[in-house]
Amino acid sequence: MNVDITVAIGVAGTLTGIVLGFWKAKKDGDRNIKEDTVQDTVVATKLDYISKGVDDIRLDIKAQDKRISEIVERLIKVEESSKSAHHRIDNIESIKKEGK
Repeated sequence: MNVDITVAIGVAGTLTGIVLGFWKAKKDGDRNIKEDTVQDTVVATKLDYISKGVDDIRLDIKAQDKRISEIVERLIKVEESSKSAHHRIDNIESIKKEGK
């Protein structure tokens, strides 16, 4: 009879340990899932912030490119005007030399 009680207590303890082990593993798994979800949310938020920053930089670069193109166009016009003025000045100087 003593042996039967000892065996019953041993089996009950083992089964209780197994049940508690599975329960603990499930609880830890749920906690890990929650922590992973929080971390994934933080990463997604940071990626969105970075993406918006990149978009803003792209818009700034496009605006800069437009301004540079406008400046280049104005520079070309100034160079053409300067070239034309130099030709007129050369013509005036040659007329003055001929007139002397």
